[in-house]
Amino acid sequence: MPARSGATKRVAERVVEIRIRRNFSQETLARKARINRVTLARLERALHPPRLDTLERIARALGVPLAELVR
Repeated sequence: MPARSGATKRVAERVVEIRIRRNFSQETLARKARINRVTLARLERALHPPRLDTLERIARALGVPLAELVR
């Protein structure tokens, strides 16, 4: 298993926090972001660094600026 960087963990925590605040399930967010639910689940567990295009899709689906996910 790859090492989890601090930045990857912080992004994962922000995605989960905002997703829960929006009352979205993983399935709902994945569908809105047009990504696979398994990809989202792995991102939320910080199992691998997310790609920029994936983060952009997630931010758009959550209705937040990309910077909100990486602060």
